[in-house]
Amino acid sequence: MASKFKLPGFVFQINNVKALGLQSTQGVFSLMPFYWDQDDASRAFAKRFQELHPNKIMPNDMQAGVYSAVVHYLKAVAALKDAGDGQAVVAKMKELPTDDPLFGRGTIRVDGRKIHPVYLYETKKPSESKGEWDYFKLVTTVPAEQAFRPLSEGGCSLVKG
Repeated sequence: MASKFKLPGFVFQINNVKALGLQSTQGVFSLMPFYWDQDDASRAFAKRFQELHPNKIMPNDMQAGVYSAVVHYLKAVAALKDAGDGQAVVAKMKELPTDDPLFGRGTIRVDGRKIHPVYLYETKKPSESKGEWDYFKLVTTVPAEQAFRPLSEGGCSLVKG
């Protein structure tokens, strides 16, 4: 008996679709905080990324996440006017709201978790794709406050109380 329950891939990214092809991956669901074609800012970043990448690939959410983290780190260093004290930089990163063109506005909690929306995408059918790298269609947005386990349930030693 076929099940109507569908579990999204938590580590299913654009490069997986590129490697396996749309024919094989159509209908697969994936949770991602970033997709290169989600808005004008992500498309602009992706274009710059692709132009500089030796294989001309589009960025996945991990690559975008590294960019976002470095941008936020540099903002914290600039605010402190000194990067010599790592603990001060981390504290400033947690204090400053995150805001960048790839993930939008968010926060870094006391436990170090970056909080932002996450998106449920479905891999397109080959007939739905407009060309190379056009692989996903948005199903729904999971708001930031629902996308991550509550601070109170994390068990992090950095959280007092």
